[in-house]
Amino acid sequence: MATLSITPTSQISSDNDAVTCQISIAAPRERVFQALTDPEQAIQWWGQYDSYHLSDFKLDARVGGKWSASGSSQKMGAISIEGEILELDPPRRLSYTWLSNWLPKHTKVVWELETQNSGTLVKLTHTGFAGNAQHAQAHSEGWTPVLSWLQAYVEKGETVVSRK
Repeated sequence: MATLSITPTSQISSDNDAVTCQISIAAPRERVFQALTDPEQAIQWWGQYDSYHLSDFKLDARVGGKWSASGSSQKMGAISIEGEILELDPPRRLSYTWLSNWLPKHTKVVWELETQNSGTLVKLTHTGFAGNAQHAQAHSEGWTPVLSWLQAYVEKGETVVSRK
């Protein structure tokens, strides 16, 4: 399969309510969706030791199901995120609520996977920042490496451990 790899792009809406990031991944969307929703895989790729990494990831893959993740951050110490699955349409769409210990406010994350050439265009939209430019900017900066880590894992098998 030809490489589609590009650097993730990220935009913040003019009202500072939404962050949108996207990347092309040289793999079928079924494979990308599996990496997003399989807890055993998510814990392997989501993070980097000199930034943050997850030690636990749970996902009840059904609408109304709960999900959670926890780990450690170089800057913040212990991190935790939880939410509820709002939409699950494999391998096209996944959305869930997002409540983290560093932003104690309910927001929403939507993953959209679209077949593109010989791979997948992954678009992530995180909404609910209610005009807070600082929170929107921080999440824009946070999601960019997440998409790169997902791409590296799906395309090359790179994990948190191998990217030390």
